[in-house]
Amino acid sequence: MSNTAFTQFLLHVADSQLILSHRLAEWCGHAPELELDIALANIGLDLLGQARTALSLAGEIEGLGRNEDKLAYFRTEREYRNLLLCEQPNGDFAQTIVRQWLMDHYHALLFAALSNSSYAPLSAFAIKSLKEVKYHLRFSTAWMERLSLGTAEAHAKTQAGLNQLWRFTEELYVLTADEQLLVEAGLIPQLDILKAKWLDTVEAELSRMQLNLPEDGAYRSGAKQGLHTEHLGFILAELQYMQRAYPNMTW
Repeated sequence: MSNTAFTQFLLHVADSQLILSHRLAEWCGHAPELELDIALANIGLDLLGQARTALSLAGEIEGLGRNEDKLAYFRTEREYRNLLLCEQPNGDFAQTIVRQWLMDHYHALLFAALSNSSYAPLSAFAIKSLKEVKYHLRFSTAWMERLSLGTAEAHAKTQAGLNQLWRFTEELYVLTADEQLLVEAGLIPQLDILKAKWLDTVEAELSRMQLNLPEDGAYRSGAKQGLHTEHLGFILAELQYMQRAYPNMTW
């Protein structure tokens, strides 16, 4: 049970990074300006690197001979464990920035906590990833400020993006019963207690940016049960096409 639960947790982390990376890659050649095009691509590459490491760790713990490529390209939609927030469409630039900003605050707390894992490879992965996340958070915060405190149109689009995406934030930091056993074993920290800290930080920042916290509503969840929105299937159709059409390709 511990190996299975640990594998699923690592897949949850890896899949979230992989899918968010793919979403950012969709901006390549389409961002509002060249500097942003490069910045979003670089953040996406950071996330892809994190996904590769976490997928490799998951494959090692699983012990079934599946490497990062097998796990990325040959699982079905219901086998993916990414946060629903990651798979939401880019929308306009403001919505992309809101999604990234919410995820960056999540990542900052997540990797800081995972750096204390008793499993040395996970701790090392988290410490390295945290250095990248700090840059990501600076980038997304700077653009949240520019958009929300800029023109009326930019402010309205930022608020609209926040209203659209907020319902996918409920499942951040939620631990399953099996993952609670990993906490007791010292493999992962008590991540669920970080939700209150995340919410306090986000609320304070939104107030500073003159944005309204969306009202509680019909939250969507299901990441760790493999229950996704309609968007993930389209992402995987693009992401997995080459390997499924031409199996056993190598880089």
